[in-house]
Amino acid sequence: MGCLKEIDFSTLREKVESVRVDKWLWAVRIFKTRGLSTDACRRGRILVNGMTAKPSRDLKAGDKITVRKLPVLFTFRVKELVEKRVSAKLVSKYLEDQTSIEELDKLKVKETFFFKRESGSGRPTKRERRKIDQLRDNHK
Repeated sequence: MGCLKEIDFSTLREKVESVRVDKWLWAVRIFKTRGLSTDACRRGRILVNGMTAKPSRDLKAGDKITVRKLPVLFTFRVKELVEKRVSAKLVSKYLEDQTSIEELDKLKVKETFFFKRESGSGRPTKRERRKIDQLRDNHK
């Protein structure tokens, strides 16, 4: 009977020299699917070192990535390259979040403004609609 040895699989991964932008964004869980990542690149919502990136653009360690997911502009620095999707716990090994606090506060503002109507009250009247719009305009 042999003794079972514990193997650390994270060290077995090969060092990758370059990875496609869309694949890396999906692998580090910025996008839920690779298709969403590719679409964001095609629509010009991904900047690599200040320039728009096609999905096939290769990344290198140290690149600065800006992701425009409205209303926030997320900024990341590539620490290490990865081709396969990693668990949420390991993401910090592959990227450094450089998003400013002001950008992250935009998410909180969207969550804090909430206008609640009673359920079953139907569609708002023209007058109620104007009041709602006025509240929203004053909040911005």
